[in-house]
Amino acid sequence: MNGQNRKDIKRGSEVYIVLKKDQRTGKRTKGVVKDLLTKSANHPHGIKVRLEDGSVGRVQEILK
Repeated sequence: MNGQNRKDIKRGSEVYIVLKKDQRTGKRTKGVVKDLLTKSANHPHGIKVRLEDGSVGRVQEILK
């Protein structure tokens, strides 16, 4: 699943995000969602989240 719809992402979900500094390279970071930062229902570049380790980025993929 891609990370463009807020309803698909819950606290505790395991996801891949792209950090702001990695947007050019597309390097992904794996982690567990702590907070949802995007308020809108969807976003074309991915919902912005904060991971449990404090990293902030946009969700690229939701892992099952």
